[in-house]
Amino acid sequence: MDNVNIKKLAQALHLSTSTVSRAFRDNSDISATTKERILAMAKQLNYQPNHYASNLREQKSKTIAVIVPELANNYFSLAIQGIERVASAKGYHILIYATNDQFEKEVSFIKHLHNGRADGIIMSVSGEANDHNYLNELSKKRLPLVFFDRVYEDIITPRVITNDYESSFSATKHLIQQGCKRIAYLAVNKTLSIGKTRMQGYIDALKKFKIPFQEELIIDCTNNYKENIDLLKEAFTTLKPDGVFTSVERLAFATYYACYDINLSIPKDLKVIGFSSLEIAPLLNPALSTVTQPASDLGKTAAELLFKMLENPNDINPASEVVLNSKLFQRESTSKG
Repeated sequence: MDNVNIKKLAQALHLSTSTVSRAFRDNSDISATTKERILAMAKQLNYQPNHYASNLREQKSKTIAVIVPELANNYFSLAIQGIERVASAKGYHILIYATNDQFEKEVSFIKHLHNGRADGIIMSVSGEANDHNYLNELSKKRLPLVFFDRVYEDIITPRVITNDYESSFSATKHLIQQGCKRIAYLAVNKTLSIGKTRMQGYIDALKKFKIPFQEELIIDCTNNYKENIDLLKEAFTTLKPDGVFTSVERLAFATYYACYDINLSIPKDLKVIGFSSLEIAPLLNPALSTVTQPASDLGKTAAELLFKMLENPNDINPASEVVLNSKLFQRESTSKG
């Protein structure tokens, strides 16, 4: 039988289409015998139920949208894995959108998702604009939103973050204890909540250990890999820091390349530590000291929070915040040797 649809399947079984439909939805008001007969005939005729169309009729897409700044970052890949495991267990799929840190893309994705393509959104924000009011449209349309990692402070919605201030303070403290007195802080976006929090941890650690804060040692980097390497080569040559704290993962790689190009030895000439979830960090030469966020758990917790909002919206405080702890791993890139 060609182009089998649910109507033709029902005719072949001498049943109503509603009975066949209930079998595929696993309704309890249909006998096990009838269900088995329907599924056997469907297999015989190679019929695949259109769950998407069924979900549309029920006004459920059974899909979660995940919006992240980038996909190349191992941290976000791990977070997405954590989200996907929870979604899959709930019978949901995920749609992944990468903004490449472009605010216009973020706004476009959100507007696109208003058409019912997703039942909820888990997002790590781009932060390239001050007006985030477009996100308030989500609440009007009853589309749940959970922030993770990067958040907008002026939008009230549940969020899952890590202890960035304490982690940044500890990383800077570690460099100081290893003998560093001119510590450069590499930043990408100081206006973003996560950027401000991490930089404050760095500044406060310097103050705590009576090391003068120097504005010139805050090095603004970009999202372009080659530009960062060139920028850092110049900065390391002119500023001559003895320690570097990279606020995001990709800047650690740029630091290694820059040092190689200008013959700076890590850790002899420059000690390096950074936020990173790279599994290969211990295999780098030298092994990279890291502040490692529990990326997979962060994604898992954000997804669990979103499903609680979907299932029992009145039980979730819109201002709820979950904080997970990162861990500092001391390796060769910050050794005294």
